[in-house]
Amino acid sequence: MTAKISYTDVEVGTELPARSFPATRAMLVQYAGASGDFNPIHWNEKFAKEVGLPDVIAHGMFTMAAAIRVVTDWAGDPAAVVEYGVRFTRPVVVPNDDRGALIEVTAKVADKLDDNQVRIDLTAKSAGQKVLGMSRAVVRLA
Repeated sequence: MTAKISYTDVEVGTELPARSFPATRAMLVQYAGASGDFNPIHWNEKFAKEVGLPDVIAHGMFTMAAAIRVVTDWAGDPAAVVEYGVRFTRPVVVPNDDRGALIEVTAKVADKLDDNQVRIDLTAKSAGQKVLGMSRAVVRLA
């Protein structure tokens, strides 16, 4: 597979379709099993509060993975992502209810690079607060 978006059709400032991703306690337990990260701050409310957190929090890599889906869905091929990095600025607090938390992601083309590559800047928020900083991906387009 290759990216479905053409480099020539993209301009700096192009906005990718925004998406929202749920994070529930059940999803965090599933993610812990898949990743092997069973840190109790991600599933045990009592423990999370004892160590000073407001509640259970989503895994940072879970949040990072949710955010990049905006880019991979837009590009049409996950392998088109050549680089991806973030800074974790705030945790995604996941309450113990039917809704959990919502990770809201927006992204736009910030720069056109050589070799049919573009830099995408992402913004990820939860509960109105930015949860990822310096979130950037480099994508090779068709």
